[in-house]
Amino acid sequence: MSSKWSILKKYSMYIMGKVLNFLLPARCIVTGDIVESTEMISAEAWAQLDFLSAPFCAKCGVPFQVLDNDVEDALICTYCLDTPPFYDKARAALRYDDGSRGLVLAYKHGDKTHMAIPFSLWMANAGQELLDGADLIVPVPLHWKRLITRRYNQAALLAQCLSRKTKIPVDTTSFKRTKSTRPQGHMNMKERCKNVGSAFSVPDVNKNIFEGKNIVLVDDVFTTGATANECAKVLLASGARSVNVLSVARTVYI
Repeated sequence: MSSKWSILKKYSMYIMGKVLNFLLPARCIVTGDIVESTEMISAEAWAQLDFLSAPFCAKCGVPFQVLDNDVEDALICTYCLDTPPFYDKARAALRYDDGSRGLVLAYKHGDKTHMAIPFSLWMANAGQELLDGADLIVPVPLHWKRLITRRYNQAALLAQCLSRKTKIPVDTTSFKRTKSTRPQGHMNMKERCKNVGSAFSVPDVNKNIFEGKNIVLVDDVFTTGATANECAKVLLASGARSVNVLSVARTVYI
């Protein structure tokens, strides 16, 4: 009886899904055109977005010009050679440019929280090597003052969507932003590092949560890497085995 009920339940959910898709079809988050599923975008949107792929820096993920495939996996950019980051690797789905900027800002500041679903699917594809060995997904935290004004943490929504897709546990509360930092949009690397210095912490009561864990740190945009690096430093000091960084988009400076 239970087996028949399970089959009937699955069939009912399938029919309900078909009805909902007919009444409320999935739409491209860029153009609004009807597409087959929520993670898909229209051909017009695809032409506007620059999805990142190898060759790129083995550390921070910044893309290079096309190089010999035999050596591309070992390449590290000059910045990472001069100033090795605390995180192991950073990867992003998109280049942060004129094509993606409006999309990311609409998600971050315009209450377009439904974009977290396709964004997280693109991130999962771009960061597969990071997620394969991960024990925990952790978003870059917002200070409580910023959270009140914005009403949601865009990184936490991405982390939760990634967790649902990958089945990797997510922790959105144990890692804290203890300092209300200034917006960093017009700061250079040195100013950003100073701005986020000592801005994050793990309370002693939470340190066992990160002990020995391989962590994927999630954020919306990777700009200079100052925030990601500060977060990685704090998480490693709290006992994490490794920290990798995964974002929707990243700026490209090479």
